This record gives sequence, structure tokens and C-alpha cells, in this order.
Amino acid sequence: MGYVNGKLIEFNTYLKGRSVALIGLGVSNIPLIDYLYNVGANVTIFERKEAEYIDNDVMYKIINYGMEYYFGEDYLDELDEFDVIFRSPSMLPTNEDLMREARRGAIITTEVEMFMELCPCKIIGVTGSDGKTTTASLIYDILKKAGYNCYLGGNNGNPLFTKIYDIRPDDIVVLELSSFQLMNMKISPNISVITSISDTHIKIHSSFEEYVDAIKNIFINQTQEDTLILNYDWEKNREIAIEAVGNVVFYSSTEKIPNGYMVDEDVIKICENGLRRHVFDTKRAIIRGKHNYENIAAAICATKGLVDIETQIAAITEFRGVPHRLELVKELSNGIFWYNDSSSEFPSRTKACLNAFPNRDIILIAGGYDKKFDYTELGKDIVKNCKAAILLSQTSDKIEKEIDAALVGAKKEIDIYKGSTLYEAVYIANKIAGRGDVVLFSPASSPLDSFKDYEERGEIFKGLVNEIVK
Repeated sequence: MGYVNGKLIEFNTYLKGRSVALIGLGVSNIPLIDYLYNVGANVTIFERKEAEYIDNDVMYKIINYGMEYYFGEDYLDELDEFDVIFRSPSMLPTNEDLMREARRGAIITTEVEMFMELCPCKIIGVTGSDGKTTTASLIYDILKKAGYNCYLGGNNGNPLFTKIYDIRPDDIVVLELSSFQLMNMKISPNISVITSISDTHIKIHSSFEEYVDAIKNIFINQTQEDTLILNYDWEKNREIAIEAVGNVVFYSSTEKIPNGYMVDEDVIKICENGLRRHVFDTKRAIIRGKHNYENIAAAICATKGLVDIETQIAAITEFRGVPHRLELVKELSNGIFWYNDSSSEFPSRTKACLNAFPNRDIILIAGGYDKKFDYTELGKDIVKNCKAAILLSQTSDKIEKEIDAALVGAKKEIDIYKGSTLYEAVYIANKIAGRGDVVLFSPASSPLDSFKDYEERGEIFKGLVNEIVK
């Protein structure tokens, strides 16, 4: 007889005939419409958007299944007397309506938390302010290279709940987890990775403390048999390490740690009781930059004991990165490289990318929506690394001001161009790029309304490069 997931059967039996609320029609909740209908739950949909903005196929399904629904500004007015509530990650559990239902006895959960509760196999979770997407993707590729049947999901837009029927105890799941998904979570992965914790990305959290508390849920419910992997270079990681119950492993690119992994210039080394051994030459990696070498170190940590070092190295060497994160778009015969880093919506991320190409002249394309970030440090790094900057949109003047300030006393000049469109920026960059240059699209700003999101912005950039650059 094949494997039977007893916990899943029990949960499905519980759901039959129960009143279940789905709050938010985002990527994670939409697949639950079919799932909950098929197990016989009485489902009600709550969505802040008006009905006219709901996808036609989704709307047809809701009506065809006979589900109740509430849309618009007052969509939570009828949230009352539910047995189970699946909240979207953007709906924080601190919402007053949710807290009222929780006090009444409703189960408040998310697609990813319930998946973790019912998943029969080992789970590797990755969170942090930066680097979690690349790290999770690299861990997944290493495991696939080793022959594991594995799944990659979570915050990357790939919900896994509806695939749980197919998952077996010998499989491995890799989850990218945002702080919103982790809030109030009462289960932790077997292997947890925290890449970094900074106050740049707290977004709609009420405070930095709330953000840190959410991040900590990735390990707070671990057992002594579990593992927590931390980037030692972030002070907050060192502080929270003392709360870990399981085994703690550090990696670093700044400290010669006695145990763990370190990025030592061009080499990743394993450190055991003060002895250091060469593991991987970063020159062999396609992805560039110290921040990406840290991600590689984290992935090696997470897969140690599951995959031999030779397979790890083979997978890392072949890994081409994640779309829109320092993604190589085109390499020309004259040595000019074009990179798409559209996901960099913060100055700190662009700053990290600028330092990924030592001894190369960079032409930076940057600018976008003004969220009132401080570009002082970015201006210094532009002066340090770039030969030209092509600036766009609302933040162009702010970035130019910081470049000019950093040029005072510097023994170099930087050509600054202002572009009105991304097309114009690519056209200018193509005109001025010379042998061996790197053209880097790293906006250090969020997209304006002309782009739906950073992904659309990046896809348009790649299309323009392929159209203009020959």
C-alpha cells in the first residue's frame, strides 16, 4: 500500500461542512478555492478590491461554486462566526476583526502555515531582509542535482498547499518565507535560514520589534534535532541566536568564525574548531557579488549532511540566478555585460550590486518612485564604482545630488545623464558602453505606475536590451 497522509485526511474530514473564510484573493489563496470546495467546506470570500477588479476566471469559479463573497472597502463587515480563516500574508493577524474572531475560537491560519502543519517531509525555510529568494532557489537546485524529489514554494509566488497530496516523507520542501507569512506562525521548518535582519524592509509592520518577532518564528518552534543557520555579519542575528533550541550554524563574509562557513575573498571555506578548509572558489560562480557569495555559503550550510560537496559545487557552478536579481541579460563579444537587477527597490540593494564587479567600469541605470529613502551612501558607491549614471524618474534629482556631493574631493569624474523613459536609458547606455563595461539596471527605487511591479519593469528592460543592443 502506498503512503497515506493521515494528518491531511483528518484535516479534510474536519473541514467538511465547516464555515471557512478566505481573506484576500492573492496568489496563495486562489488555489484554495478549488481545494476547499472539493473537501466540502462552506466557503466565504472576502476581498478589499471591488468585483470589477477580480480576475474573470476566479469570479466565475466563485459564482459557479455558490460561494458567498464580500468585496470593497467594507469587505470585513460580515466576518463573523467562522470556524477557520485563511488570511493572506498582507492581512496581518493584528487586524481587529481577525483578533475578535480568534478570541471567539476561530482557527486563524495561512496557506503556507497549514501546508507546513500537514507536510509529511523535511522542510527547509529561508527568510531575511535580503537574499532569501536567491538562497532558497539555490538550495532547491542543489537538492535537485542530488536527486531529491523536492518542492520550492512560499513567498516566491508558488503556493504548495494543493500539491500536498503528492508529497512523500522522503521528499524535501524548500520554502521562502516573508515576515508577514511568519507572523503568529506556530510551526518552524526543520532547517531554518535567516539571511539578514535590517530595518529597511519592515514595510507595514508596526515596529522593528514586531518585524524581528515575526522573523524569529522561523526557528522559535524548532526542536533540539533541528538547525538554525544565521548570517553572523548582522548583529540582530547574533542576538537572537541565544534563543535557538536546536543546532546553530553561522556563516560570515567579515569574520574568521571558528565554526561554520566564511567567504574569505574569492573562496568559501568551512571552519571547524578553528581549522579552515577550502570548499568553493567563487570565481566559478555565474552569480556575482559578495552578497551572492553569502547566499551560496548559506545554501551550502543548509544542504550539508543531505548532499555531498561535489554535488553542491556542481549545482552552484551551474546556477544562473533568479530573474531580476543581478540577472545576466546579454554578454557581447567585446566583453560588455548587461545585467537586470530590477528587484532592487532599495538603495542598500543597489549598493551591494555595485560592489559585485571589482575592476570593472559600471554604467548604472537607476531611479523610480520616491519613497523618501536616503541615497547618501549610494552616491558614494556610485562614485567609487561607476563611470556613468543614467537617472530616471522621481528619484533622479536626489541620486544626482548625492553623486555630486560624493564627487567633492574625489579624483574622478562621472558622466550623468537624465532619461525620460527606460527605452532612452538603454539607448544611451548602448551608445556609451565600451569594451569590458558592465551596464547595470538597478533602480534603487520602487516602480512607478507605468510598471505594475518590479518584475514587469525587469521584463521590459530585458526586452529593450534584446531589441536595441546588437
